[in-house]
Amino acid sequence: MTYTEAARRLRPLIEEAAQSLEAAAALEGVELYPKWVGDGRLYPRGFRVRHDGVLYSVLQEHSTQADWTPDAAPSLFARVLIPDPEDVPEWVQPDSTNPYKKGDKVKHGGKTWVSDIDGNVWEPGVYGWTEEVAE
Repeated sequence: MTYTEAARRLRPLIEEAAQSLEAAAALEGVELYPKWVGDGRLYPRGFRVRHDGVLYSVLQEHSTQADWTPDAAPSLFARVLIPDPEDVPEWVQPDSTNPYKKGDKVKHGGKTWVSDIDGNVWEPGVYGWTEEVAE
């Protein structure tokens, strides 16, 4: 068996094993996840896929369609945002299906912000965030 043949045989096993990783590890290895395909494939709730280098979680079981890409179908996919509470990521505009939770921290505009509310989809400094002041 050639290296390429072995890699092709092992790829589905790697993709399946990656589904059990915690969010922090998942975002470290986005390449481990299957690429999203719009060919009628059935994706179960909670399944993770990558699309344009971004990791998404499936919100509800569905069969894919070419025009239901993860970045264009927020009722079906949520971008994985906060991988590790110890590592403060840059703020990303969330959809209503994957908002920030109360206590989540992000960096934005050169400052660190803490979400004051669950379901937070607002930009830090506008609403729902408190600037974290260094002690």
